[in-house]
Amino acid sequence: MAVEIMNRRGSVSPGTAAPAEERSCSWMKPWVFLVSALAIKTAFVTIYLVALLSRKGDQPTALQQAFTEWRCSSAEPQGKERGWMCCPRGWKLFQKSCYYISGNVMPWAESVQNCTGMGSHLVVINSEAEQLFISEKIQQSSKGLHYFIGLSAEKVGQWQWVDQTPFNVSAAFWRKGEPSNKDDQKCVAIQKASEPPNNWNDLTCEHHYRVCEAAAVTV
Repeated sequence: MAVEIMNRRGSVSPGTAAPAEERSCSWMKPWVFLVSALAIKTAFVTIYLVALLSRKGDQPTALQQAFTEWRCSSAEPQGKERGWMCCPRGWKLFQKSCYYISGNVMPWAESVQNCTGMGSHLVVINSEAEQLFISEKIQQSSKGLHYFIGLSAEKVGQWQWVDQTPFNVSAAFWRKGEPSNKDDQKCVAIQKASEPPNNWNDLTCEHHYRVCEAAAVTV
């Protein structure tokens, strides 16, 4: 079950039937009541989730400060109150993270800044399941061929993640023949045309699409 929420509250006005048409339109009354009840229930759920996302007891994350529209999915409760995992609208939820597949291109340095400005970072891939999920979402995109991930090298062959996660050679998903380890190819992207999970490609740090990642907000 997923619920979309926004930062503004809508009012709900239950429908009423006109007295003059009461006899001819009496069959509509159950439907009017049902629609009104569902609208009221949705309003209560929306207000409840908005209240949880903005509780005074929680320090807002950078992601919460950057976005005002959210989509929440039911999750395993982590306490007496928390049973929803929320991502900004347009982001994709997987396990405990939110992912953004960009619709425009930027150089590597600007891609890093863009993700940071949204309260996230270029994606750091820790498992094959995560790699397959991201690859699937990229393949569903109608955009270009390459999507930056958060892996780069200051020196040829010395790969490091943007969040300082140690690079694990056994959990890398290079295309056949990659990395080429050339002096001008120090950034890594997922290549949409390659068969997952092995679709990483080292390439120049010029204009490409990107994948951002942030921890989901749990409420």
